[in-house]
Amino acid sequence: RNPLIASSCEAMNSLRVCAFTVGYCVMMSFKAFVLAEFLRQAEASFDPTAATPIAGQLHERLQEELVLDEAVFTLGSPILNPPNLRGKITARTAIEAMILESDDTATDMLLRRIGPENVRRLIADLGLEQTRIPESTRQFIGYVFGDPEWRTLTWERLGPLVTNTPYPPRFALNDEITMASTAGELVAFYSRVLLGELFRYPETLTSFRTMLSLKDQIAQILPLGVDTFVKGGSMDAFTDHVLSAAGGMYVAERWVYFALILNWDSSQAGTVAEVGPAFTSVTHAAFTMIRDRLGA
Repeated sequence: RNPLIASSCEAMNSLRVCAFTVGYCVMMSFKAFVLAEFLRQAEASFDPTAATPIAGQLHERLQEELVLDEAVFTLGSPILNPPNLRGKITARTAIEAMILESDDTATDMLLRRIGPENVRRLIADLGLEQTRIPESTRQFIGYVFGDPEWRTLTWERLGPLVTNTPYPPRFALNDEITMASTAGELVAFYSRVLLGELFRYPETLTSFRTMLSLKDQIAQILPLGVDTFVKGGSMDAFTDHVLSAAGGMYVAERWVYFALILNWDSSQAGTVAEVGPAFTSVTHAAFTMIRDRLGA
């Protein structure tokens, strides 16, 4: 659980692949796998011979309505704001909430729609043996907060569980339910998905890239002059803390893929809010040097 920090750069044909590696760690950027699987399932319904173009068919799938209610409500949802917002929202709205603000209710809605087992199958097909995703973020919260019945945790029980903390906490990185990966596996994922290997149609690839360019914090961690596609996240869970960001940037006609995962406990540093500014500053400086070096 202690960060083991190393770095490696490897030339691959015309690409330069860079990974900042911290070992097998909790990471909060698994939601890009959910997005990829949603788009892959959408593609399976496309008919290239239909009168409606592929872009129009993708739009129709993104306009699919998903139910927003107690079945999917969970914490960490700054956009969908349970229980105050309920009814039906489009899949596009859920995806944008999941990527833009890591909204966990939106994530659980999409996991329920596409099936977490299908996301795991995608991960396995890519040969990513150390990447783990939860059945739902609500179950993950329940497990970390020690609930013995975390698999069947309801929205009604979630609030008192987190507020009163009646059970001893569990580690976020565990063998039961977690969200974890390695920097190497995240780089392997992005070096394939961002070039379109997982998709059949350019319209789907464009949608994937567009969604991963929404986050406003991209401008804080990446310099001007690059095209960037990234998913990050953070977590404070008792003594466990996480910051992560992974994706790719296109600069000087080259792709750079990266994964930054920082895990620490309270004995090593403070909360995400306290560590975050230094993480952002160092990350911005590192990618500015990469941009300048490759653009020279």
